[in-house]
Amino acid sequence: MRKYNWKKIAIGTFWLLAGIGMIVLLGAAMQKKNQKQCAVVKIEITGVDKHLFIDEADVMDILNAGDRLAGTPQSLLNLRAMETVVEKNPWVKNAEMFLDNNQVLQVKIEERQPVARVFTLAGSSFYLDSGSLRLPLSDKLSARVPIFTGFPSDKEKLAKPDSVLLNNIVKMGEYILADSFWMAQVSQIAITPLSNFELIPVIGDHIVEMGNAGDLEKKFKRLYTFYQKAWLQNGMNTYEKLDVQYDNQVVGIKKGTAKAIVDSARSLEIMKSLLAEVRAGIADSSGLSGMTIKKIAKPLKDTTQITKPGLPFVKPPVKQAEKINSTNIANNKTNIKPLSNGKKSIPKAKKQIKKPLAKSNQPKAVMEKN
Repeated sequence: MRKYNWKKIAIGTFWLLAGIGMIVLLGAAMQKKNQKQCAVVKIEITGVDKHLFIDEADVMDILNAGDRLAGTPQSLLNLRAMETVVEKNPWVKNAEMFLDNNQVLQVKIEERQPVARVFTLAGSSFYLDSGSLRLPLSDKLSARVPIFTGFPSDKEKLAKPDSVLLNNIVKMGEYILADSFWMAQVSQIAITPLSNFELIPVIGDHIVEMGNAGDLEKKFKRLYTFYQKAWLQNGMNTYEKLDVQYDNQVVGIKKGTAKAIVDSARSLEIMKSLLAEVRAGIADSSGLSGMTIKKIAKPLKDTTQITKPGLPFVKPPVKQAEKINSTNIANNKTNIKPLSNGKKSIPKAKKQIKKPLAKSNQPKAVMEKN
């Protein structure tokens, strides 16, 4: 006959009944708790230091969109759905909710932190957070963050180059935002057509070429060193442009230098264009240009004959002929005799030119031999 261990059976039965009792009590407690109403809503917003683009009132408006939470039974509260609704706000990065033992609804909100404000070429503007997410402007306040101008696109879906540019804006915005000196010194950052950055400072009438967003720490360190050393000697308004893109150097352009270079280059281009036009004109009108050269060459030849060193001054034959003609006209003589006399006067003039040369430069024995 089989014997039973009644002691073990009793202990097992006891624990079974205890477990069933605990389940019943837990279910009753939960049912009672669900019947309790939400007493208070407590909201805590983190993730920002000095400005809030979404406050407790905004969160309460979102939560109370359907019914008022205070006084609502806990069984009717869908906390997960409520978190999703709150996170639809662009300024909310994360939302968590739970009910404590005092029937207080704890709402934890993490707000997005703007790191830059961007103005597009079309004139619109938006904020950027650390995750390169575009955020709308707020009617309540304006964040004190670095300002970037000249962003090329307003489209909701950006092309890859514009997305890369947004990431570079975030890098530079975070670096400037973390340094109190650069936050005070940088007025704005202009975006060039090549997606580079030009820094416009508050103090100093100049522009700083920063290039892309690579090696920002080294670039700003070079610029800070230049501010400390060079401008203590030359002053803050000596340079009109500084370039810190290159390693271990800062390229400074003094005021007026850039304009002089531009003016010189412009003058050179004008001279080149004028020379090209002159050459083209000579090539197109070769006959006329030959006549012009002939007319210019003739007076130069006559002038050299008259003004040749060592010779006495003799009036050109042409001028003598003209004088004779004018004299004959004055005496009402119309025959052609003066013209013939004018022709004969030309060789006489030549004899007069040679005769002094023979007397002054050559010996008498040579003259007799000839």
